[in-house]
Amino acid sequence: MVSLGLTGQAKSAAGASGVLFAIGSYLWWAFVTPIYFKVFKEVPVVELVIWRVMSGLPLLIALLLFRNRIGECFKVLRNKKTFLLLLASTFFISINWIVYVISVVTDRLLDSSLGYYINPLVTVAFGFLFLGERLHKLQKIAVGIALVGVIYLTIAQGSLPWISITLPCTFAMYGLLRKIMGVGSIEGLAIEMMFALPICLGLQWWLFSNDTAGIIAGNWFITTGLLLGGIVTIVPLLLFASGARRLKLSTLGILQYIAPTGQLLLAIVIFNEDFNSDRAIVFGLIWFAVILYSFDAWRSSTLTADPLAE
Repeated sequence: MVSLGLTGQAKSAAGASGVLFAIGSYLWWAFVTPIYFKVFKEVPVVELVIWRVMSGLPLLIALLLFRNRIGECFKVLRNKKTFLLLLASTFFISINWIVYVISVVTDRLLDSSLGYYINPLVTVAFGFLFLGERLHKLQKIAVGIALVGVIYLTIAQGSLPWISITLPCTFAMYGLLRKIMGVGSIEGLAIEMMFALPICLGLQWWLFSNDTAGIIAGNWFITTGLLLGGIVTIVPLLLFASGARRLKLSTLGILQYIAPTGQLLLAIVIFNEDFNSDRAIVFGLIWFAVILYSFDAWRSSTLTADPLAE
């Protein structure tokens, strides 16, 4: 009985720490990341992304060496299928990062927030389209409502809300590829950054040759900020990975809405972006869809002993 009690306490402690790690990662994505890019909005978008890779990769390599996991990266690369999947995932996460930075520096964080509210619904739809996963009735309704919201916003503003569409689609595709390949989160991200590194070096050299590189043309504050881009990128990923190992998917699914909610508040209260009636209608539709999706996820988790059964 004592051992069972200790086991229960250990699980409870792991769950509590998992929640703290997950909340920490989502709060970081909600506030720290957008504020960082907002502060350095005068730096070319491409250079902001370049230094996410160039200053982040050394941190990941150091972490892998510390954990004695660097050999796993070489094992992964010897598999041709996994190699090609990682190339594809590198493409999608790169597009996602570029579009997100654009949304912040061009005062369109509201579009980013909307996109990340839609993201889990797109993930469910991709699971149905590419993996043959079954869609529950409420999930179908939720995806349909989200689609109606996107169509309404397109008509209301007279153009396709490309940021709100590109962000969830690229991230959902990235998640799909990472699910298929089954590579560790740190190892996979390190390999993706290694794939992106030659392009980043080439682009940075081009910026140098055109005298537009913020890393040397700016003051010490800009230079330091760019060098910190890796930390801004890696810290929330490590927090998220730590939380994901300790929590059920249903719990993570609910907590993930902290990030777009924080971005929404940041965009309206601090960045003074325009939250007009059309946006209010669209966000209302998406929130309703999210409630349906979350309820279905919660109900499924209570009906199955294994949270990954479906």
